[in-house]
Amino acid sequence: MTAADAARASSPSSSLASLGRQLAAQSRPALLGLILLTLLTGGAYPAVLLGLGRLLFPDQAGGSLISRGGVVVGSRLIGQGFSRPEYFQPRPSAAGAGYDATQSGGTNLAPSNPKLVQSVRDAAAAYRKANGLAANAPVPIDAVTSSGSGLDPDIGPANAALQIPRVAKARGVGEDLVRQLVAANTRGPELGFVGAPRVSVLELNLALGRAAPMPERRP
Repeated sequence: MTAADAARASSPSSSLASLGRQLAAQSRPALLGLILLTLLTGGAYPAVLLGLGRLLFPDQAGGSLISRGGVVVGSRLIGQGFSRPEYFQPRPSAAGAGYDATQSGGTNLAPSNPKLVQSVRDAAAAYRKANGLAANAPVPIDAVTSSGSGLDPDIGPANAALQIPRVAKARGVGEDLVRQLVAANTRGPELGFVGAPRVSVLELNLALGRAAPMPERRP
């Protein structure tokens, strides 16, 4: 290398050009890797999971929707509010104004919070009154507290059992019929051991509508 070549190699412009080539050489594989990973994890992977879900679990992938007469009336995964005495009623909900799927959430109140304590007492008193129970009758926990999501579609068998007399009286049918419908809509723990038995409120109320329909209410 001549003195002139050495001078050019050590010049600022030569150093910048060398740095630019190094950056380009290092950036190219990083950029290609970013594009490839984005396509794999943001496109191909979700598409494969969606396809497998629709193939293996079509009901769950479609939202576990419940239809009657071609009309979607709800989902097995999201609860709804029922307040009339002829229906089984779900657990309380703190999601928005109640069972608002756009505002899923709980009360976020600690067990020692006076507001929670008072709301549980009020809910217990209302539950006893609605179901004709004694003032000191035990009340299932899921009848007076909301879930973390506020959207639970199920209640426990004990909660459903206490509502049977009220529902049967409001519909003018025997308690045995309502009890059979409760049993038919009670599911056991997942896989036989995960969780606890539960009753689907929406499906039970739909079964009630078929077995013991209410007369149409006049406006």
